[in-house]
Amino acid sequence: MKRTIFLAACAAIFALPAVACDGIHVEDPYARASTAMSQSGAAFMRLVNHGDAECRLIGAQSDAAQRVELHTHIEDDAGVMRMIEVTEGFVIPAHGEHALDRGGDHLMFLGLNQTFDHGDDLQVTLRFEEGDDMQIIIPVDLERAPDHGASHGHSHDHSHSHD
Repeated sequence: MKRTIFLAACAAIFALPAVACDGIHVEDPYARASTAMSQSGAAFMRLVNHGDAECRLIGAQSDAAQRVELHTHIEDDAGVMRMIEVTEGFVIPAHGEHALDRGGDHLMFLGLNQTFDHGDDLQVTLRFEEGDDMQIIIPVDLERAPDHGASHGHSHDHSHSHD
């Protein structure tokens, strides 16, 4: 009897749908490198979650670089801002958003396989803890001012596919 209940409980658990990040939209993405000869670059955007469950961005990849990492800036004890990798990822709350902005959280491209020329498009795969991948295109914008976040008058909804 106990075995039957246990097996039924296991079957019920596996029958539940996986939590997916279907409500995630990417708004206002752009990428840049500091110089034409840079070996690194960064990408910024707003991740907006229209879904009922929080999602966690845990990684990214692109053919444009050998590695793409999630990074943020923190102030050390001496008051110096330092960039560090965020291995736990970024949470996008249900019905909320998470901004990837200059001077804060961002995608870091390390070991560039190509130059980031103004007007180029980078293909990037965002990986979510929930098992979903989102394919996006990020335009390279070397002319954007650092304080772009003050105006969000337009948005770009990038379609995504799940692998």
